[in-house]
Amino acid sequence: MAKIGIIGSEGRMGHALMQAIADAGHDYAGGVDKGGDVTALAQASDVLVDFSAPAALGENLEAATAVATPLVIGTTGLDLSHHAAIDSAALSIAVLQTGNTSLGVTLLAHLVREAAKRLDDHWDIEIVEMHHRMKVDAPSGTAQLLGQAAAEGRQIDLAANTESGRDGHTGARAKGAIGFAALRGGSVAGDHSVIFAGDEERLTLTHLAEDRMIFARGAVKAADWLLGKQAGRYAMQDVLGL
Repeated sequence: MAKIGIIGSEGRMGHALMQAIADAGHDYAGGVDKGGDVTALAQASDVLVDFSAPAALGENLEAATAVATPLVIGTTGLDLSHHAAIDSAALSIAVLQTGNTSLGVTLLAHLVREAAKRLDDHWDIEIVEMHHRMKVDAPSGTAQLLGQAAAEGRQIDLAANTESGRDGHTGARAKGAIGFAALRGGSVAGDHSVIFAGDEERLTLTHLAEDRMIFARGAVKAADWLLGKQAGRYAMQDVLGL
């Protein structure tokens, strides 16, 4: 049984995490939101789960590091500076960062990596995602996670081989590019498809999220797994042993 604290407890994911913590038989150590005392929560927790906002990440990492509390980061919309801060914190504490805490998405990323490794650049890769109308970042953290998996399989740099936001007369698709398309509407929890389009055939790998509880349960599983781990940066694939 672990004492799990939530950063971003008043959000939709925060409430789902409270339920998932109880369902898993762990103790809810409390939660903080904007303006709250993250350090006090870190001291009261065996492990923290952060689903707040990118702007708060620096403070959250500092608080977790100050009291040596492991941290699961599920916040999306992170940039290179955020990842650099995570790398720095991981020198002192165990940090698991992911664009998606779903166990199904974690396995999907593994399958995408394996498919991209075996299908050469005559197969075009397109990633299509859809989320609820309130989502503020695009493409989603999950889409980026899947794009990174595809890039790793191809052994290419994702940033240098990305196509997104196509509109108007864009010209032909670049060979070897990884394309992204983002759809928004309704109350969709999260749908992701990775399409491998070859000549006269297509392979589509898809994950459909029906309820955000899948992310909460995955985050709690990740938090439980992170307990007792040495300082370092981890990912959801480590939780599944991939």
